[in-house]
Amino acid sequence: MVHEWKDPAKGVEVKRSAFGDEADIIYDGLLARSGADQVYLHCGFGDPNHWNNVSTQKMDRTQRGWEKTIRMTDNKAIFCFKDSANNWDNNSGHNWIVWS
Repeated sequence: MVHEWKDPAKGVEVKRSAFGDEADIIYDGLLARSGADQVYLHCGFGDPNHWNNVSTQKMDRTQRGWEKTIRMTDNKAIFCFKDSANNWDNNSGHNWIVWS
């Protein structure tokens, strides 16, 4: 089961999805607050120092911010965000982690 957490100061939240192996990533952080017209979730799995199955996925704009549901593999996902102008929010180089 996905461990939920929220960091309001950085505008990142992880919630359990309807399916046990999925996590909802919600972003209303620096890029969103700076007026990004599109935000992307940059995500990988496994060891935080050696990401596997890396992808960059378009997020959906909602009332809560930008959202994307990911399917967990290897019990851990590492992620950060970028906008359409290639500006990044990577938690000051530490990225974010969700685990199950």
